[in-house]
Amino acid sequence: MNAIVNISGWFKGRLGKAGLSGFNGGVHPPQHKLESTSSPIRIVAPPGRLVLPLRQHVGNISKLQVAAGDHVLKGQLLASADGQVSAAVHAPTSGVIVSIGNQLIPHPSGLPDVSITLEADGRDAWIEHEALDYRAISKPELLERLREAGVVGLGGATFPSHIKLREDARHPVRTLIINGAECEPYITCDDMLMRERAEEIIRGIEIMHYLLDAERCAIGIEDNKPQALRAMREAANRSAVEIDVVEVPTIYPGGGAKQLIKVITGMEVPSGRLPTEIGVQCFNVATAYSVHRVVNHGEPVVSRIVTVTGHVSRPGNYETPLGMSISELVQYAGGSPDQAGLIMGGPMMGFNLPSANVPVVKATNCIIVPDSAMFPEPAPALPCIRCTRCADACPVNLQPQELYWFSRSQNLEKAREYNIFDCIECGCCSYVCPSNIPLVQYYRFAKSEIIAQDRAKEAADIARERNEFRLMRIEREKQERAQKHAQKAAGARVEAGADNKADEAKKAAIAAAIERAKAQKAEVEPKNTEAVSARVEAEIAGIEARRAQQANAGTNAEQPSQEELK
Repeated sequence: MNAIVNISGWFKGRLGKAGLSGFNGGVHPPQHKLESTSSPIRIVAPPGRLVLPLRQHVGNISKLQVAAGDHVLKGQLLASADGQVSAAVHAPTSGVIVSIGNQLIPHPSGLPDVSITLEADGRDAWIEHEALDYRAISKPELLERLREAGVVGLGGATFPSHIKLREDARHPVRTLIINGAECEPYITCDDMLMRERAEEIIRGIEIMHYLLDAERCAIGIEDNKPQALRAMREAANRSAVEIDVVEVPTIYPGGGAKQLIKVITGMEVPSGRLPTEIGVQCFNVATAYSVHRVVNHGEPVVSRIVTVTGHVSRPGNYETPLGMSISELVQYAGGSPDQAGLIMGGPMMGFNLPSANVPVVKATNCIIVPDSAMFPEPAPALPCIRCTRCADACPVNLQPQELYWFSRSQNLEKAREYNIFDCIECGCCSYVCPSNIPLVQYYRFAKSEIIAQDRAKEAADIARERNEFRLMRIEREKQERAQKHAQKAAGARVEAGADNKADEAKKAAIAAAIERAKAQKAEVEPKNTEAVSARVEAEIAGIEARRAQQANAGTNAEQPSQEELK
């Protein structure tokens, strides 16, 4: 907070370089910018065929909205943003979708990715589009318009801009910085954009300022761009928003976001933190220009300005439709279409393209056509002599020689402890190394290995959690089954007890019935046989004798005589 108070005066007084801060390290490589700034921006007509990768931004791949055979108009949505961290893709011209499939893209990996192939019809017919009164709609709706229009950071990072333009109650943006430094050699697309379209850039900055509700706004431009400085100052003076155009020293990598923030505000973004956490947000001038085109003209991002320089007869800056083959663009600039070893980006942070037949994408700010004189074969790497020049040149205060040893020995945990992810891969350490060690290559390798290990660990943790959950589920089901069996057994015992009680009651009832029967029999037994007279006894005896005689007679009648047996 004190840093903001200490440097707040330059916003009102517009101090020169004497009122700015500095950062550690940095180098002064040859600029090679004059070659591509001698002519105005040239507009390139859409070629016959365009290849549009769905992944031209940081985040989720875009979601297809068209199919092969569809006829589309210029500016029509081809693939929508999938989630918040994503960006849409639009048709750079009118024509027919001829195929959708994997094609080679401009990426250091050299791998293909899903792309849309568009055959132009030559009419270049636009969809219906119109300007937007951004103050008449809500800020979330305006951000959604930018998301749908495919606006990303055009300085090279290609992070979706609608996310950076959201207001954050936890970290409100007090200072909006627009990056026009363009510090890397050979690249001049931002310089020419500021020279020729300063008013439109300012209109875009006003929209950004409105979205973020920033207290202060500044544009940082290196002092080797006097024409851009003059044009931007004149345009800023006509703006309703107070915008300071700050002339910053020419030093590489002074155009890095954290370095420019340090120079202009005096505040340093802590390790592992974002600029918004100190109340600052930073955007490229080309991003501000694209915001203006979206809001004030209704045009999505379908083209960008690309510097083509090096071994070409017409070096310069070309407003190029996205999806145009880089080989065609190089040929348009007077270079050989079969040129090998093309570099996308600058010589410090750029990379060699896997082929010339890859498309221009939103991250394509510069194409360098090299020759042996410009970029000779690097000398063989020698052992590190621990001269510490790399540490002196590092703009983020790291220990490159230590990181080199850790990366080379694959001591990845130690490299992490030494903040390897703070490395911006600017190449200053490699540039000053007297042993010609490709230090950045080692750092990239170590970062990729750490990321791979973290992903493997995350996958293993997820698998372990799933297995633990499975075991818990099995144990829970086992306990539930045991509980059910126990309840069932208890119920059976209760039923058995009830049956026993019923049997006992039944037996008692039978015994009682027997007793009742005996009692009834006793009640009906004749009583006249006791204490009778002699005459009655004689009669009874006679009766009994006759019964016995009749019984004997019946038995003898049933048995055959001896004569019958014979």
